[in-house]
Amino acid sequence: MPSRRAQKVAAAIREVVSMAILADLKDPRIRNVTVTYVEASGDLRSAKVHVSVMGDERHQELSLRGLQNAAGYLQAQIARRLDLRYTPKLNFLLDQGVKHSIEISQILDRVLPKESTDDDQESEPREDAPSEDEEPLL
Repeated sequence: MPSRRAQKVAAAIREVVSMAILADLKDPRIRNVTVTYVEASGDLRSAKVHVSVMGDERHQELSLRGLQNAAGYLQAQIARRLDLRYTPKLNFLLDQGVKHSIEISQILDRVLPKESTDDDQESEPREDAPSEDEEPLL
């Protein structure tokens, strides 16, 4: 389990890298990229940056290659914004969690029957509800 300091540094790195990707990077390969989480090593000399990329596998690989090429710039941004003894070396990894959850959701939508809306339920009398001529049980 990482130390509390490593967790705080990882959160700060996530914020800096996310903002730099969004605002500063102009590489056309890096599109639809979201930094999901960062794992910082115990000595804070390296960090694994997990990113989610929307698109097909080719686009994901291109974005990952673009991020690896921009790692030096992103490390410089981290060094400028965070007061650390060592600037962590960034390693970008593809996070498939979001993609898997979307696929599972689509499969469940196909397999499970559609639920009726509240309007449909109001028009049909419920079996457990007393009819209008019966008195409710107390």
